[in-house]
Amino acid sequence: MSTLTIGKLAKSCDVNIDTVRYYERMGLLMPLDRTASGYRVYDPSSIKKLKFVRRAQSLGLTLEEIKELLELHHTQEADCADVKQRVQDKILQIQQRMDDLQTMKRGLEKLASACKGKGTRLKECSILEYFYGEPS
Repeated sequence: MSTLTIGKLAKSCDVNIDTVRYYERMGLLMPLDRTASGYRVYDPSSIKKLKFVRRAQSLGLTLEEIKELLELHHTQEADCADVKQRVQDKILQIQQRMDDLQTMKRGLEKLASACKGKGTRLKECSILEYFYGEPS
């Protein structure tokens, strides 16, 4: 069986070696073994797992959520509905975050539109007054 060094694994997935080490510390990737000189060696299936982690991250999953999916993949009682439920839960979280961001955006827009802008002294800035909790 051929093995990969950490450098080759990282390069094959276009990530930094430190990223691979971090994923290892988080329990997402495990080296197959270590050489006599202490170098990590990985089995070729680690490329697939590393790509899985990166793709899941790119869609907003946390490392903990990714770890759960990886563990679920090795659970005999689990089926596709278990994975789907986790993805649907994530969609709801993202929607809530988007709603929260819209609320923040509207608040900032309101502050910006009330600001007199150029030529107004900072001690009269309505935005700073709002943040300090002072009446404008």
